[in-house]
Amino acid sequence: MKFFPGTLNIQLDQPYHLPKNVIRLEKEEYGGTVSVSIVPCQIFGRDAFILRTDKNNTESGDHPKTIIEIACDVKLRELYNLKDNDLIEVEIHDARFI
Repeated sequence: MKFFPGTLNIQLDQPYHLPKNVIRLEKEEYGGTVSVSIVPCQIFGRDAFILRTDKNNTESGDHPKTIIEIACDVKLRELYNLKDNDLIEVEIHDARFI
């Protein structure tokens, strides 16, 4: 899947903790500046991924654990006419977070 540049940030009511079986993308693998944990998910029935940098996971980055970043192949905000504070459901395997 090719990602749309940028992510959709979603504010949660409680922290999201990464599962133990995350996919890892090391910065050296893609020529980036940060290593990232990746968790497959679905949003609006579309395949997507939760991305979390190592710094954000240790709460020394830009986002606390109550924010998840969603990467997808489309610009979700435009396609679904999303506005700040809209309620969004993200499905992660059998768990759901609103």
